Amino acid sequence: MADRFQTEVLDKSHDKPVVVDFWAPWCAPCRALGPTLEALARESGGRWRLVKINTDRHPDLMRRFGIRGIPAVKLFVDGAVAAQFTGALPEAEVRLWLDAHLPV
Repeated sequence: MADRFQTEVLDKSHDKPVVVDFWAPWCAPCRALGPTLEALARESGGRWRLVKINTDRHPDLMRRFGIRGIPAVKLFVDGAVAAQFTGALPEAEVRLWLDAHLPV
């Protein structure tokens, strides 16, 4: 996944923002937030891209980005983390977060 993370997240974030959802199947807040992010990604019409990373399968990426709690959401722009939040936010707050941090 490290190779794919480089191409699917870091490299592609130079073309359009990439929102990464670090989650796990056993995590109830992750299961609550996931469908919200997926719906907002569809609604965005391709303005940004969503990538979901199962932290149980990819603990190396969890360590690499200093994730201590999930769900952890990070916005990558131009190959770097531009914004982030931890926890299951309500849809309205996720929308505000996206509006505040996505490049125009």
